[in-house]
Amino acid sequence: MIPFGGSPLDRASEKRTDSNWIEAKRREPSALVLPLWRLQPFILGSEKSEPPIELGLVRAGIVDSLIEAGALCIFLGLDGDRAVFAIDVPESGDPATSGPLAGLGYFRDARAAGSMVSIEHSAIIAQAKAMIDWHQRHGFCPRCGAPTKMMDAGYRRLCGKCNAEHFPRVDPVVIMLATHGEACLVGRGKQFPPGMFSALAGFVEPGETIEEAVRRELMEEASVKVGEVTYYATQPWPFPSSLMIGCFAKAESRDAKADENELAEVRWLERSAARELIEGKQVDGVRVPPPIAIAHHLIKTWALGGK
Repeated sequence: MIPFGGSPLDRASEKRTDSNWIEAKRREPSALVLPLWRLQPFILGSEKSEPPIELGLVRAGIVDSLIEAGALCIFLGLDGDRAVFAIDVPESGDPATSGPLAGLGYFRDARAAGSMVSIEHSAIIAQAKAMIDWHQRHGFCPRCGAPTKMMDAGYRRLCGKCNAEHFPRVDPVVIMLATHGEACLVGRGKQFPPGMFSALAGFVEPGETIEEAVRRELMEEASVKVGEVTYYATQPWPFPSSLMIGCFAKAESRDAKADENELAEVRWLERSAARELIEGKQVDGVRVPPPIAIAHHLIKTWALGGK
């Protein structure tokens, strides 16, 4: 399974509008809360601990003082009968060093944390981070500019002036591995470190199918014309809130040229080289993304004979 997907939680969406039920579940002794500070999830234990590490799901009572002080609290779902929440810790100083969380753990960048916890817990990180990030960006109504308030346990915001409703958004992104015979196409973004290559990707535009987006992006970024496009898998990507739609695409030739506005370079990788790269080796100075990224799984699946 690909990280950031595969949540163990029942989202219980039918309960979100029942504020009495939500509050009662939060106050149950078994309820758990994942604190986030500056969009970084809480991790239990010492920073010196080796992976796998334990996600910082703490008893709700431990952070009651933070919630009562105004910390944004979002219902994530049910683990059996136990409710799980996320809170946005507002302190300017590191709350892992003072207050109710002091001595219990530390905060870590969501991308790093997602690669160190279990797959199931990485999915909880993805949901919590994306939701809190959305709330931080939507405090004011995009229609009239008035303040909005949180509703439905975090899954709706309501404008107090024009009554416009706003819901969490997910941005679809195609990420595709073009192939031609025994080679696949990878590119290095200008922001990537030297030697880091990945599958090409881009946002799906309004009025566009997944297949059309794949073909357009490959042509725009690498001047590669493709025919057949096949679906592989999806991955929630909470940076800030995308859904990565993994695809394979059959290129008509190996003619390729990087769009210098998008990429530093593109190159074709032979299947034998791709197999070495997904094992963590460098081939001619080339590296590929680690297993936390769906690009790794696209390359791995193709390198091992899939698609």
